[in-house]
Amino acid sequence: MNAPGAVPHACFADKAGAFLHVHRGQASRPFVANLVTQVDVVEAGGLPLPVTINGTDDRPGHDDSAWICSPNTTYGRYAVEESERLMPRMLRPLLRGAIGLADAWMRHAQLDRAVAVNNWLVSTNLYPSAAAFDLEALVRTCQARWPDRAIWLRSLNTLQHADWLRATAAAGFDLIPTRQVYVFRDLRDTLQHQNLRRDLRWLDKTPLTFVSHDAFTDADFVQAERLYAQLYLDKYSALNPRYTAAFLRAWHAARLLDCAGFRDAQGVLRAVVGVFGQGPLLTAPIVGYDTTWPQSAGLYRLLMAHVLRLTMTRHAELNLSAGAAHFKRLRGGVPAIEMSAVYTQHLPSATRRAIGVLRSLTTRIGVPIMQRFQL
Repeated sequence: MNAPGAVPHACFADKAGAFLHVHRGQASRPFVANLVTQVDVVEAGGLPLPVTINGTDDRPGHDDSAWICSPNTTYGRYAVEESERLMPRMLRPLLRGAIGLADAWMRHAQLDRAVAVNNWLVSTNLYPSAAAFDLEALVRTCQARWPDRAIWLRSLNTLQHADWLRATAAAGFDLIPTRQVYVFRDLRDTLQHQNLRRDLRWLDKTPLTFVSHDAFTDADFVQAERLYAQLYLDKYSALNPRYTAAFLRAWHAARLLDCAGFRDAQGVLRAVVGVFGQGPLLTAPIVGYDTTWPQSAGLYRLLMAHVLRLTMTRHAELNLSAGAAHFKRLRGGVPAIEMSAVYTQHLPSATRRAIGVLRSLTTRIGVPIMQRFQL
């Protein structure tokens, strides 16, 4: 049985097979230019779970690895950048100090030597029901294959994954808050929001030309790489994953991404979105637009309106990840704290203490700040 809102097992297995065909045994940098990791697979609950093995190359220069596979980056440098960008000025010194302490602990304990289970190289991983999994058996399997690495499960949030959070806590995992994400569970309710209704009308009357998945060309993938980088890397952080045209092309061909976009009158792609879906669950890891265009063009509004309409058409549930919190709240997004479940009981005491410090800081400081400032 699949829990409500969970990925059906047959769908999950098909998508995992496609993902592993693209990435297993391949170098990571041609697909994500700022990522050093290895992709493998572990069998659990009758399903293939993609695994990323981080810390396989410890040469200098890899401490800027994208946060999707690097605990050090997630809770260290990326957290500092986010606090400097989003937090009130008076809180920044306190947060810098707390994050700096956690970062020093993590580096000393080599937390980047990590195995992330069910990690798909995107910001938000999607999960089947936890009921089919024997987590203790999964831990034993991972320990046997990667005995010197912490075991991570990313992207578990309090709204969609209560079953996973209960099961991992019972199995001895530490739960470490990461960020606040926005979930759209019943879009019939969100249509009550004036902002969403306005966006859907704009989607119907925009002068730009809609580009469907099957209409994407090789030139579009190159342009899509640029548009994504303009938004996520140039505007926000170089620690976000730097997806390449090769990644977009491969995921498009494997139907791992449902791509869409908008062209201007000259036929140039000016906005792009890639939706990653499994059964009734959707997320949008690829969003990009020409940031030199005026805000009045509404490029981001167009992309999000397309994603929300697609969600309604499929009678699906949408996790729109973090960021643009005010925008998402105005359109009916419900906030939920996202966590990583981390197992370190087989590792040295220094590693376990570092996880304890990180858990304490993120729970006592990070979560209240995220909720108080509606991040």
